[in-house]
Amino acid sequence: MDFNKIKEAAQGYQADMTKFLRDIVKFPGESCDEKAHIERIAEEMRNLGFNKVEIDPQGNVLGYMGTGEKIIGFDAHIDTVGIGNIENWTFDPYEGYENDEEIGGRGVSDQCGGIVSAVYGAKIMKDLGLLNDKYQVLVTGTVQEEDCDGLCWQYIIHEDGVRPEFVVSTEPTDGGIYRGQRGRMEIRVDVKGVSCHGSAPERGDNAIYKMADILQDIRALNENDAADTTEIKGLVKMLDEKYNPEWEEARFLGRGTVTTSEIFFTSPSRCAVADSCAVSLDRRMTAGETWESCLDEIRALPSVKKYGDDVKVSMYEYSRPSWTELVYPIECYFPTWVIPKDHKVTSALEEAYHNLYGTERMGNAETEAMRKARPLTDKWTFSTNGVSIMGRNGIPCIGFGPGAEAQAHAPNEKTWKADLVVCAAVYAALPTAYCK
Repeated sequence: MDFNKIKEAAQGYQADMTKFLRDIVKFPGESCDEKAHIERIAEEMRNLGFNKVEIDPQGNVLGYMGTGEKIIGFDAHIDTVGIGNIENWTFDPYEGYENDEEIGGRGVSDQCGGIVSAVYGAKIMKDLGLLNDKYQVLVTGTVQEEDCDGLCWQYIIHEDGVRPEFVVSTEPTDGGIYRGQRGRMEIRVDVKGVSCHGSAPERGDNAIYKMADILQDIRALNENDAADTTEIKGLVKMLDEKYNPEWEEARFLGRGTVTTSEIFFTSPSRCAVADSCAVSLDRRMTAGETWESCLDEIRALPSVKKYGDDVKVSMYEYSRPSWTELVYPIECYFPTWVIPKDHKVTSALEEAYHNLYGTERMGNAETEAMRKARPLTDKWTFSTNGVSIMGRNGIPCIGFGPGAEAQAHAPNEKTWKADLVVCAAVYAALPTAYCK
């Protein structure tokens, strides 16, 4: 491979990539309303000579470049969150802006910039004759990720029947290569009570009081240590080889957490004892934790056992229609995933990057110091479609994408033109590095 030619080609497409990205984010594209984004991406793929472009029944766009045997995937979710309080924005989030170095707008970092670099990375492969009979490239613009991480890839794998050799997630990585993330799940705890008049509470059974006891135990999971004498051992125990055979990767990803995020109740009136109470828990999981272990952990808490059959611990389900009106129900479970540091995919991506840009993260003047202070190969703090690609389905996944994690879901979201160029170049070089 001529790495200088790859870099020159990527730089030559900077203006085209900027225009493409601004076209995508010009229209709102929140989860389940991504039609305009999908249609614009499909148009660009066709104009650039992709061999096949499809929009599947869920509304994902799948673009194939080349006709080789192995499929190498590049994924970008192209839905966004809302804009929040418009007063926090200093510019129109959809009109956006650009200057010599930046592009602003809702979704430019999280994560429509990724689809732009992936589409043009595939174009560079075609331009420079890097495609061969060993592989073809699949670029996916996927939907509903902000609502339900990985749902799109469950559909692509199990309904479209597509199973790539590996997938690059193009979520923002601040110039780094990311090989994993903590998982998450959404847990619900329901507690039964018996109502009565508030003037004589002893006649009833207050569900809120029961839940208060349970919440203190849940809090202890976050705050306690894992000493032998500690009754409720904290989640930090998963960093200890005594409790977790996957402790090394757990230390790499970071410990799990549990957060009480919502509370609900029922009561006949404000002068009555509550007859039910429920809470939602946001559970972040490290390596070695599963949905079964997390549910069992809550069920084993002293207060949960104390109240016995009056307590139900369950997992939420997602079943919202896509923009095509298709409903594809799934549990709200998003598994931890981590690709080994010495995996062939990890090595190939590191090799492609090293040959193009060296051994440190790239960035413009604003981001360079922060980026270079961090290791090149690291992990995400948030969740991605990798929860399905590798977490549920065992397909190797690795991350490298334009933009910054801190820009995700924030007002005045922006990305950097140089990131689009760097990622397009690395994407173009990766398949050849992997298939040699």
